Amino acid sequence: MNRIGFIATSLLILLALLSSTMFVVDQRQFGVVYALGQIKKVITEPGLNFKLPPPFQNVSYIDKRLLTLDSQDTEPMLTAEKQRVVIDWYVRWRITDPGEYIRNVGLDENAGALQLNRVVRNAFQEEINRRTVRELISTRRETLMADVKREVADAVKSGKPWGIEIVDVRITRADYVESITESVYRRMQAERQRVANELRSTGAAEAERIRAEADREREVTVANAYRDAQKVKGQGDGEAARVYADAFGKDPQFAEFYRSLDAYKASMGKKGDVMVLDPSSSEFFRAMQSAGARAATPAR
Repeated sequence: MNRIGFIATSLLILLALLSSTMFVVDQRQFGVVYALGQIKKVITEPGLNFKLPPPFQNVSYIDKRLLTLDSQDTEPMLTAEKQRVVIDWYVRWRITDPGEYIRNVGLDENAGALQLNRVVRNAFQEEINRRTVRELISTRRETLMADVKREVADAVKSGKPWGIEIVDVRITRADYVESITESVYRRMQAERQRVANELRSTGAAEAERIRAEADREREVTVANAYRDAQKVKGQGDGEAARVYADAFGKDPQFAEFYRSLDAYKASMGKKGDVMVLDPSSSEFFRAMQSAGARAATPAR
């Protein structure tokens, strides 16, 4: 029984020792093998590899992919006109020589990013000092980014090489500092307000002109309609007078009686009007009396 336990323990120790000598390098990484604190070899190809067990040899990994460094600070920079501007930028970079990188920069990607941030900012400051705001924003922006990329690439290769490659440098935003930006926005707002007021004044004047033109056309239309109405009314009154004359000419007594009726109607046009007449001297009453006498006479 003791023999079986000894064999099992020995196998476990052997497997642990064997596993400590094997390591896998991912295709996205470099494998760096250390021997007593010194770089023994660098594994650049993915796959299974072997080393001596710790503490004789150890392994660490460094990212070999394309990395991005974004600007972190918002300190303003001075242009050639002494204008204070704030820029946002990013850098695309990768580690190409892990040995040089570890010896001259650091053990991981964060160490390179920290030092690279300082170099890129200094390069931008130097180039922006030579250019105006107009050149920074539009006319020479591409040239500025190319110059910064060249300066940063020279800085990481000179002296003690960093073992990295600068792939691209880009400006994502360039703007005035907040105090100047607010002043510019206020001027823009005042200008837009002035244009809006001018448009409102022009619109109000045009509305008044249109209303005046419409009122004039309305007055002309109403006057023409009244003139035509009066003309038609005059023609109707003339025709009515002619018809009355023809009808009254056929029976003068009826005509006189009808005129009397119209006179009485005009005199008593309102409710409550009272008229005092002498029946003996009124043609109307005499006509009514004669009409009543004829109605009372019996037919034979």
